[in-house]
Amino acid sequence: MFRTIREDIQSVLDRDPAASSRLVVLLYPGLHAVWVHHLNHFLWRRGFKLLARYLSQLARFWTGIEIHPGATIGRRLFIDHGMGVVIGETSIIGDDVTLYHGITLGGTSLEKKKRHPTLGNGVVVGNTSSVLGDIVVGDNSRVGAGSVVLRDVPPNSTVVGVPAHIVYRDGERVLITDPRDIKDPLSDALIALSKDVSELRGRLDRLSHLEASAPKDAVVAGLEGEEQLRKDYRSEFDKSNFADFGAGI
Repeated sequence: MFRTIREDIQSVLDRDPAASSRLVVLLYPGLHAVWVHHLNHFLWRRGFKLLARYLSQLARFWTGIEIHPGATIGRRLFIDHGMGVVIGETSIIGDDVTLYHGITLGGTSLEKKKRHPTLGNGVVVGNTSSVLGDIVVGDNSRVGAGSVVLRDVPPNSTVVGVPAHIVYRDGERVLITDPRDIKDPLSDALIALSKDVSELRGRLDRLSHLEASAPKDAVVAGLEGEEQLRKDYRSEFDKSNFADFGAGI
């Protein structure tokens, strides 16, 4: 027990520049929440679930951090500031993980099964982020502040956004070339809109070329033809694409 306490205090000193001494670190609510959770988890696994839940609610009131007694937590977890942190029942947290305030390790299922995330060793989750569902965040990965993670994150990656997508992997920048990679609900609508813009740009280029090279009468005829095409295209767009776009939203 004392070895664990020493490890936790040293991990805070190593990871928090504001930690000026061991006595100051002893005042950190994140440490209090983790230490109480070790006791609660011990009780939970041995069938004293009501007592474990009661003590976890006391710790929540005292620290502002809610950790379900059933959650599995590794060594040297550092919860910085901590207010508003929620860790669900089937969450699994590896060693040397850092969590900032306002984060949620939540579930997306009502079934009694593994429904909360697994965080590998050395993971850092930024403030007000949500990691939801039975997914895995690989070792040494980082979740940017305010992100919503809904799918697995490979090791040594950095993810940001809503929903979160990879921006760095193994120290190298990852470029998004297809909006579908982000899996945003509006991705399909944006792709359709981009295609429409490309087609209109092509028609404009053809019309500019016609105006520069053809006689005046031909230019007028071409303009009239393009105007009719524009009207026809607009009508079809209103009937189909715009309806699809609204459905996508």
